[in-house]
Amino acid sequence: FRPRFDDKTAVDHISFQIDAGEIVGYIGVNGAGKSTTIKMLTGVLMPTAGTARILGRDPHKERVPNARQIGVVFGQRTQLWWDLALIESLNLIARIYEVPPERYKQLLERFSETLELDELLKVPVRNMSLGQKMRSELAAALIHEPKVVYLDEPTIGLDLLVKERIREFIREQCAAMGMTVILTTHDLGDIEELCERVIIIDEGRLIYDGPIAAIKQRFGKYREITFETAAQVEALNLPEGAQILSTENNRVSLRFDRTLASASKIASTVMGQVEVRDFSLHDPD
Repeated sequence: FRPRFDDKTAVDHISFQIDAGEIVGYIGVNGAGKSTTIKMLTGVLMPTAGTARILGRDPHKERVPNARQIGVVFGQRTQLWWDLALIESLNLIARIYEVPPERYKQLLERFSETLELDELLKVPVRNMSLGQKMRSELAAALIHEPKVVYLDEPTIGLDLLVKERIREFIREQCAAMGMTVILTTHDLGDIEELCERVIIIDEGRLIYDGPIAAIKQRFGKYREITFETAAQVEALNLPEGAQILSTENNRVSLRFDRTLASASKIASTVMGQVEVRDFSLHDPD
């Protein structure tokens, strides 16, 4: 037996520019090249061709100056010391980045309040839940006030309440500090809540770069509405752009083209023909 090796281009002629203060979603399937891109932008990997510039610097050739201006959160890796209390890790990170003591104290108070870290500061990282670790990781990544932040799956495996708290914190910090955020995630809730622009890559190539609203308009043309009726319904007169998907168990499901008909028009038309007990409207994910 002999191993056979094939060269794979992980990132293939991708080009984009992100302005200061933007929150951009960087998405794609597993193996699309997202993490490779982030590693090049942070200076961990050197590109075999092409150039990258972060705040005017080459991230690989100028790793130390670049590292002073960036923050990174990897959802499946930690930058905290496993056996130390959280406050010890934060103290050490602040010293590494030479954060002035007064400023560090202000930031620690702000992060403790917004991320609810007060009860965690004296807890060893190994004793924290996943949600507590991720809140702590965010504080560690932002304690030196970076200008560019890379968030790689920051809400992976978290419950809804913790996710919402982390999203709100990211929004607040962007508004307060004017930092630029590149967010890679498989949770499209993160993208919809935080980003106005998305970059989509597939097999190492850029396939879309633009506003998230344009994606919704292009792929979310149709909506569905389901009615619970008093009696079984077999047929309905519907406006243009609407069609019946199913009529079972006193439930009628319709699909309609949002460019031709509105949800209110569909609802009023159906209610004018049958007795409706309840209805629900579904947007595409």
